[in-house]
Amino acid sequence: MPTRRRSLAGLLATAGTLLAGCSGSLSSLPSFSSSTPPAQNAEAPGATLGTGQVSVGLILPLSAGGNAGIAGQAMRNAAEMALAEFNSPNIQLLVKDDAGNPDAARAGAQQALDGGAEIILGPLFAQSVSAVGQVARSRNVPVIAFSTDANVASSGVYLLSFLPESDVARIVQYAASAGKRSYAALVPDNPYGTVVEAAFKQSVARRGGQIVALERYAHDKAAMAGPTKTVAQAAGRADALFIPDGGDAVPDVVQALVANGVNTKKIQLLGTGLWDDQRIYSTPALDGGWYAAPDAAGFRNFAARYRTRYSQEPARTATLAYDAVALVAALVKTQGPQRFSAQVLTNPSGFTGLDGLFRFRSDGTNERGLAVLRVTPSGAQVISPPPHGFGGSAT
Repeated sequence: MPTRRRSLAGLLATAGTLLAGCSGSLSSLPSFSSSTPPAQNAEAPGATLGTGQVSVGLILPLSAGGNAGIAGQAMRNAAEMALAEFNSPNIQLLVKDDAGNPDAARAGAQQALDGGAEIILGPLFAQSVSAVGQVARSRNVPVIAFSTDANVASSGVYLLSFLPESDVARIVQYAASAGKRSYAALVPDNPYGTVVEAAFKQSVARRGGQIVALERYAHDKAAMAGPTKTVAQAAGRADALFIPDGGDAVPDVVQALVANGVNTKKIQLLGTGLWDDQRIYSTPALDGGWYAAPDAAGFRNFAARYRTRYSQEPARTATLAYDAVALVAALVKTQGPQRFSAQVLTNPSGFTGLDGLFRFRSDGTNERGLAVLRVTPSGAQVISPPPHGFGGSAT
């Protein structure tokens, strides 16, 4: 097994990243809207990237409005960048624009499959992933999609994204290893909060901990009053306080907790990858908080190269497209006719991309090797590095 990992490492080392595998198995996306005009210069129907012999579908919301179109264009650029940095691998990307629409995604998938695609990368949104999965499954072609909604994952439809469940599992694991046994939580009253709450309850139970208080809140100072007061009253019985929300909300939540008598220096604050935000670092009451996220070094290096090539900042999701293309390129070069089989894609040793170690589970979800970081006024500080490998099988 180590030999296989080294061979893939050698293949991709020239690209400034490592995408390795052994034989064997905002965090969440940003909030996308379509309230602004469509992005310009969307990929024309039938556009291709690369000149290789293995056809690969790439479905992105290139002409969608707002942040969705911006992300789609950045992911398309990142895919092109991966091809260039891997010195023209033997693949050709059949680029399809779904405009953020499941019907267009379905049509794009059908076109890509009719064009000989052996695997489909994308799309980004959950409803579009479901539509593409139905088409691809009928042709026995796997999909590597970018949605953060684990409900659309399935056998043959794999999610290469930052799943909130991974953030939660990692931060609770680290907190438990540091002796934290009792937890309180304030969870946003939105779909992200629903996913995170379920993962939090499961992770705490798995680690033998207990939840002494858990409240949902709407991001409104008046609506926050009741939930924050209830949690503040229970905080004295908790070792850690979990607030899985972003930089627009967490400072307000903490301010309300402090107003209710919580000393944030005497209880360990916990968060998710959404804490990777300057507004978190600049909030004194959050200093010393812990959160789980990919080690940022890979994204920083990628972003510098992206800026040089495209003279603009990449969307955070751009690395997903880059890693997907890199993975496909590596598998085409090393895995022969079985390159996109379930056995190869669900390799238990996983792969390493720009955002670190990852592996696909047989149910289509993924597991990522995440770092734990501490909030400081000058930014994030790694206090527990990502693992070097996965233990056990991906179930």
